[in-house]
Amino acid sequence: MRFSFRAKNSAGKTIKGIIEALNESQALEILRQRDLVVLGLKEAAKAKKKGLEISFLKKVSDKDMVLFSRQLSVMVSAGVPLVQALETLAGQTGNKYFDGVIEEIANDVRGGARFSSSLSNYNKIFDQFYIHMVRAGEVSGRLDKVLVYLADEKEKSYSLQKRIKGAMIYPAFVLSAVVIIMVLMLTFVIPRITSLIVEGGAEIPLPTRIVIGISGFLRHQWFLFLAMVAGLIAFYMFLANSKRGKPIWDKLILKLPVFGSLFQKVALVRFTSSLSTLIVGGLSLPKALRITADVVDNTCYKKLILETVNDVESGRSIATTFLSSSRIPKILSHVLIVGERTGKLDEVLSKMATFYSGEVEGTLSNLVSLLEPIIIVFLGLVVGGIVLAVFMPIYQLASIQF
Repeated sequence: MRFSFRAKNSAGKTIKGIIEALNESQALEILRQRDLVVLGLKEAAKAKKKGLEISFLKKVSDKDMVLFSRQLSVMVSAGVPLVQALETLAGQTGNKYFDGVIEEIANDVRGGARFSSSLSNYNKIFDQFYIHMVRAGEVSGRLDKVLVYLADEKEKSYSLQKRIKGAMIYPAFVLSAVVIIMVLMLTFVIPRITSLIVEGGAEIPLPTRIVIGISGFLRHQWFLFLAMVAGLIAFYMFLANSKRGKPIWDKLILKLPVFGSLFQKVALVRFTSSLSTLIVGGLSLPKALRITADVVDNTCYKKLILETVNDVESGRSIATTFLSSSRIPKILSHVLIVGERTGKLDEVLSKMATFYSGEVEGTLSNLVSLLEPIIIVFLGLVVGGIVLAVFMPIYQLASIQF
């Protein structure tokens, strides 16, 4: 059982913490042996509920995790005791909720709990990969090196996510600007011009009638337009975040032109890198695969990896399912077979992770280079099409008059 305590130490300072014991009497005895004067003691679950009851309203960003992991690794590698390092970091993240979580973890460790066990109480912040790597470091006595590795991995993952978001922000911004410009033109500019066209009595071509129709819809049925936009946003949120919608969304993004290939390579980087690390950490292959399935964060690949777990537990090769899947490159499947036969699966996975990381970098660079001219051409076609549709009847009207 876990007990939350409040006590005074030999220096007269009041401290709080978590201690593990079979019962309350044993917890009191352990605290007395540490020369502590117990002021309060109760089950940890009851104590934590009050302090973190609104934690679902809070979030810990990827950047917060990167900074925490790096700072903790530096301090522990420098010889600072883990509890002291955690206490130092508790007020420095800039995230009040995360500061409170780190303080709770420090209290747990001070009370005798394992660092990995305390992290597992906050599995919405620390994923299974993080927790199991810390546990492996504790067992092997190499926690300082594991923390350094985790910090490096978090930084790589964060950097990759930033580059992907950066590559997508530019087209999203330009497309949003195009939509805003079109709405303004169709709402304020086009009606004044089209009124002259209608009054002039010239024959109105089909493209112009379409533009006039859209303009009238935006002016008189604007609430329906806003409802459509809100509906699209809600539909996206459903697809991207719900249990029913995410499998559909994950399939769609893998089929996108250019971006689909990028997301596939990102999933392969996460798969190869995470599985290699967990195997080196001493986890059995089935358990490592289950954890990796969550790290990949794509339901299509998660399903494949979980099917692979069944293959491995049945004595078949890790590549059995992969060989029949179009989402796994054949080269990766064959390399995994070689790694199994030679007993160097972790090394093979590490090399493939490096290879796919390079592929992601190359794809991102090419994507950024190609998007700009493509978007400029798209913008020119849209705006030019509207202008042409409006001025076609004006030109015809001018020709009739002259």
